[in-house]
Amino acid sequence: MSISSGIVQGVSSPGEISNAARKLGLTPLVSKARHKDDFDAAFATSANQKADALLIGGDRLFVAGSSRLAELAKRHALPAIHDDRKYPTVGGLMAYGPSIPHAYRQIGVYVGRILKGEKPADLPVLRSSEFDLVINLKTANMLGLKVPPTLLALANKVVE
Repeated sequence: MSISSGIVQGVSSPGEISNAARKLGLTPLVSKARHKDDFDAAFATSANQKADALLIGGDRLFVAGSSRLAELAKRHALPAIHDDRKYPTVGGLMAYGPSIPHAYRQIGVYVGRILKGEKPADLPVLRSSEFDLVINLKTANMLGLKVPPTLLALANKVVE
């Protein structure tokens, strides 16, 4: 099985993604898109390489192009996952990524601490501890995929 990973210049984790794919017995394929005009070619490359699935990077370019990416994934019949929860709401298959509301709450706590006199440099760096899983069942059905009930039960939101 192969997984094509959409990577944009500046993303720091292509190596981590490739290593994780290999550990799972997957063959990572990389299709690059540095501009929205590169989306068509990147999807065509993934389809030509017979990718079984697509992991779309979390770069601003890909978040802003969510609708177009969802359209291309469906056109090429490529199951795709994105880290932005907007992706399945515009027709993409699924998203798994940090909870934005939780991140905003963390920012509020930081601002409060700074306003109370703490130095920003003394504050610890926090990583997301809450994640959202959003699944679009309509897209899954269109792609001929059966989403396991256990995965649906874990979803924060199911688009029907």
